[in-house]
Amino acid sequence: MTGTRAAVRLSVSSLRAHKRRFAGTVTAVLLGVAFLAGTLVMGDTLRASFGTMFANAAAGTDAVVRSTNVVTVPGEGAGTRQPVSTALVKTIERTPGVAAAAPDIQGAGQLIGADGKPIGGQGPPTLAGNWIQDPELNPYRLAAGRVPSAPGEVVINRGTADKGGLKIGDSTVLRTPDPVHVTVVGLATFGGEDGMGQVTYTGMTQADAEKYLTPKPGEASGIQVRATPGTSQQELVDALTPVLPANTEAITGQASAAENRNVISGAFLSLFTTLLLVFSGIVLLVATFSIHNTFAIVVAQRTRENALLRALGASRRQILGSTLVEAGVVGVLASAAGLVAGIGIAAGLQALFPAVGFPFPAGALVISGVSLLLPLAVGVLVCLGSALLPAVRAGRTAPLAALRETAVDDAAASRTRTVAGVALLLAAVGALLTGALADPSVRLSATGAVLALAAFVVLGPVASSYAVRVLGAPLDRLSGATGGLARRNALRSPKRTAATATALMIGVAVVSLFTVFGASLKATMNQTVDRSFAGDVAISAPTFGAGGSGLSPGLAPAVDRLPDVATAVGLGKGVAEVNGAGRALTVTDAAALAEVFDLGRTQGSMDALGANGMAVSATEAAHRGLHTGSTVRLTFTDGTQQTFTVHALYDRSELAGHYVISRQAWAPHRAQDSDTLIAVSFKDGVSIADGKDAVEKTAAAYGSPDVQTRGEYAQSSAGPIDMMLTLVYALLALAVLIALLGIANTLTLAIHERTRELGLLRAVGQTRRQLRTMVRWESVLVAAFGTAGGLLLGGFLGWVLVKASESAGETPFAFALPPTRLLAVALVGIAAGALAGWRPARRAARLDVLRAIAAD
Repeated sequence: MTGTRAAVRLSVSSLRAHKRRFAGTVTAVLLGVAFLAGTLVMGDTLRASFGTMFANAAAGTDAVVRSTNVVTVPGEGAGTRQPVSTALVKTIERTPGVAAAAPDIQGAGQLIGADGKPIGGQGPPTLAGNWIQDPELNPYRLAAGRVPSAPGEVVINRGTADKGGLKIGDSTVLRTPDPVHVTVVGLATFGGEDGMGQVTYTGMTQADAEKYLTPKPGEASGIQVRATPGTSQQELVDALTPVLPANTEAITGQASAAENRNVISGAFLSLFTTLLLVFSGIVLLVATFSIHNTFAIVVAQRTRENALLRALGASRRQILGSTLVEAGVVGVLASAAGLVAGIGIAAGLQALFPAVGFPFPAGALVISGVSLLLPLAVGVLVCLGSALLPAVRAGRTAPLAALRETAVDDAAASRTRTVAGVALLLAAVGALLTGALADPSVRLSATGAVLALAAFVVLGPVASSYAVRVLGAPLDRLSGATGGLARRNALRSPKRTAATATALMIGVAVVSLFTVFGASLKATMNQTVDRSFAGDVAISAPTFGAGGSGLSPGLAPAVDRLPDVATAVGLGKGVAEVNGAGRALTVTDAAALAEVFDLGRTQGSMDALGANGMAVSATEAAHRGLHTGSTVRLTFTDGTQQTFTVHALYDRSELAGHYVISRQAWAPHRAQDSDTLIAVSFKDGVSIADGKDAVEKTAAAYGSPDVQTRGEYAQSSAGPIDMMLTLVYALLALAVLIALLGIANTLTLAIHERTRELGLLRAVGQTRRQLRTMVRWESVLVAAFGTAGGLLLGGFLGWVLVKASESAGETPFAFALPPTRLLAVALVGIAAGALAGWRPARRAARLDVLRAIAAD
C-alpha cells in the first residue's frame, strides 16, 4: 500500500514538473473524445427531435387505413404500396368510434423557385399531396395565408418558400412530373417546424391531387382517421378491421408516425452517425500512435531517473504503476475536457446545420448515459493502452542505467521486427489479392487492409532508415550541412521516426483511399456513358436519393417529333415482384431503345415486347435461370398478377436496368408515371449545338429540365461523388491535425532531449536561423515519410476496393489514379510537416547557449 501511494505521488510530481511534455497527448485525447462524444450526442438529439416532430404532427391521427399490397425493391426501404379507394371514407365514417376520416393523397412534386431553378431534390423527398381540411388529421399547420380552394392553388411549407424565394401570391410551376401552373395561397409548418428537414411539400385541392398525382380519380395513398373522445388508437383499429375490404389494413397513428420517422430519418441518421463513428475511430487510432510515441519518448528520456529510483529501492511494479498512473491522469483529465468539448460541438452543429441548408428539427440536446460514459471510457482506455508498452519498458530499467551519460532512444529496428513485418506484409498482400481478384470478397479485402496497416506499423522502423536517406538526399545540396544534420537527426532513432510518421500515414492513407475510389467511381460513370449511351444529348432531372419528380412521359414523344431529331427514347421506372422478388422495371419503347443505348450483344428480339413480353439483362437471367422463351410471373402493386415471356437478353444493363417492359404493359398498373432519363439522337447533318437548342426550347414547356451533352451528363451524374469527397476531407482534417500535433510534440521532446547537443552546435558557430532550418527540415522529412507511406498504402487499398467492388457487383469498374489530387495530398502533407516544426524550431533557436551546454 505504501509503495502504491509512493508511485502515485511520484506520478503526480512528474506531471507537475513536466506539464508541457504531455500537452500534445492531452490535445490528441481531447480532440478524439470530443469528436466521438459530439457524434453520439448529436445522433441522440436528432433522433429525439425527429421523433418529437413526427409525434406532434401525427397527434390528431389515431389510425391510418392503407393497402396491404406493397412491393419493396432492394435499396428502397418504404416500398411502393397500392392505393386505396376514397369511397372507403364513407364506410369508415359510419364505424363506431370514428370522429372523422379524410383521404391522404401523396406523390412526387417538385416546385420551381423564383429564380427558375427546382427546389430541393438532392436527397430528401419532394412531396405533393392533397391539403386535408380537418386540422387535427393534417400533419401540416397553416401558418400564413389560406387553404387551397380552387384549381391551381397550393399551400407550401415555409422552409420551401424561404429556400425558393416564394411568397403568398406568387405563381410558379409544380413538376408532377407534368408541369402544373400553381399559385401559392398559404404557408405551412410541420410539427412546429418549417418542414420535415429538407423535405419539400406542396398541398393541393383534392381534385388537383387526384388529377396530377394518381393514375385515376378516386384513389388515395391512405385514409387518415380520428377517434371519438374516449376511444384509444388500438380500440379504433380493432373497430375498423372487420369493415375493411380484403387487402386493406388499419394501423395505429403511433405506428404510422414511427414508420414515417424511420423512412424519413431512420436510415439517414443511421448512415450519418455510422459514418461519423467510423471517422471517430480513425481519429482515435491516429491519436493512439501519437500518445504511444509521446510516452515512449518520455520513458526513454527518464531512463536515468527511473534507474535512480530502482537503485533507491523502487520495484519494477512501482515504476510501471507510476507510468500508468500518469497515463490514467492524463486520460481522465483530457477525456473529461473532450466530453465537455463534444457536447459543445453537438450544440454548435445543431445551430450550424440550419444556417448551411440542413434544417434539422429544433430541440434540446439529448445527453444519454452511453454518450457520457462511452467517450470517457474510450479516452482513458486509449491513453492507458498507448502507454502500456512504454510503461513495461520503464519497469524493466536496470539500476546500472543511472551511470549512463545520456538517455536518448537510439534503438534501431531488430531482425525479429523485420521478419515479423515481412510475414505480416505477405499475409496482407495475399489476403488483399485474393479478396480483390481470385475470390472476390469485400470482407476478406478489409481483413487484408488491417493486416497491411499492421505490417506498415511493424516495418516502419526498417523502412524509415531507407526512406529518410532517399527523401533527405537532396537536402545536402539544398541546405548544406544544416540539411545533412536534419537528415541524420531523423535517422538517429528509426523507431521514433516511424512512430511519429505512422499517425500521419494513417490519415493520408484514408484520404488517398477515398480519393482513388472516388476518382474510380467517376471514371466508371464516364465509362458507363461511353459504353451504353449512344445518343447525342440527354434530358435529365439530376437527383440522388428520393428527391425530384422525374421527367414528364410526354416530353420524349414531343422531342421525337422535332425535325432535327432522329430518335428520342425515355426511360421510365416501375416496380413489381418478379417470381416473388421485388425488382425495379425499366419502362420504355423497347424497339427504339437500341438506337440511343448500346445494349451490347443481344439475344432474341426487342422489337415487339407488347403487353406481355419483357427483356432481361444477361447477368440477371443467368442469376435467375432465365433464357429467351422463359416465362416469369409479375405481381404489380395493384395486386394483379400476369405472366410475361422473356423475348430478349442483353449484355449491358448500366443504364437500361435488368428488366425492360413496354409502356403498353405498364400502363394498366402505373402509379404516378415519370421518366428518369431521355436519350436523344439527331439526324445526320444536325450539329450538337443546334439540336440541343431545339430540344431546350421544347423542354421549356415541361418544366425546363436539364439538356446535356454526353460529357455534361456524365459529369453531372458524378456530382454526388465530389460532395462525398468534400465531406470525407472535412472529417479527416481532424485526424491529420492530431497527427501533426504528434509530430510537433515529438520534436519538442527531442529538442529537450538534445538540449546540450544543440548548445554545442550553437557554440561552434551554427546560427539561430540554421538551427531553425535544421529542426524544420527534420519535421518535413518525418512528414514526407508518413505522407509517402500513406499515399502508397492508400493507393493500393483503393485499387483493392475498386477490384473487390467490381467483382462482388455486376457493374464493370474503371480504376483511376487522380494525379492532381494525390499530388495535392502529398503537398499538403509535406507543408503540414513544415508547419508542425515551426514552433519547436523557434523554441530550439531561443535556447541559451551556455545553459544548453551545461544541461544534463
